[in-house]
Amino acid sequence: KIYLTFDEGYENGYTAKILDVLQANNVKAAFFVTGSYVKQNPDLVKRMVREGHIVGNHSQTHPSMPKISDAEIKEEIKSVEKQVLELTGFKMTYFRPPSGEFSQRTLFLTKELGYETIFWSMAYKDWLVDEQPGKEYAYKHVIDNVHNGAIILLHSVSVSNAEALDSILKDLKLQGYRFASLDELKK
Repeated sequence: KIYLTFDEGYENGYTAKILDVLQANNVKAAFFVTGSYVKQNPDLVKRMVREGHIVGNHSQTHPSMPKISDAEIKEEIKSVEKQVLELTGFKMTYFRPPSGEFSQRTLFLTKELGYETIFWSMAYKDWLVDEQPGKEYAYKHVIDNVHNGAIILLHSVSVSNAEALDSILKDLKLQGYRFASLDELKK
C-alpha cells in the first residue's frame, strides 16, 4: 500500500482537476492546507471533505516551525484547525510541517495539540511553477521511486503532476499497489 498526499499552499488552477482524477480512479488522498488556502478556496476544501479525502493541517502562514515560539506554533496550527472545522465540520488530526522543518520541540507541541506529524518518503521539486519538468518527468519520478509504504508528496500547483496523475494512479494499481488512508498508519 501507498499513501498519496498533496500540499496546498495556494491555488494554481489544478486542484479541481486533481480531485476529478482521484474520483474517476476511486482513490482517496490527503490534502495538507494552509490557512490562506482555506480562506481563498473554501469550495475546494469542502469538496475534499465531501469526497472522502483527509484534510491535513499545513499551518496558517507556512513558517519555519523550529524558528517560532511555542505560542506561535500553537496559533499556526489551531487557527487552521478552527477554519476547517467551521467550514466543513472536519476535525484535522494530521500535520505536515512547512518545508519539512521540525525539531524535537515542534514534534512534541504538535503531538500535544492532538496531531500526528506526517512527512514523506518521496517528493521532488514540483512547487516551482515556472520550472515544471513535464508530465513524463512527474510520472517517471513517482513510478521509479515508489515502494511499499511510500508516502508520496505532490504539490497541486504543478501542471506536471496534474497532467501525469491519471497515468500514475492507473499504472500503480496495475503494479499491485493500493492507495491507503493515512488512518491506516495508526494500525
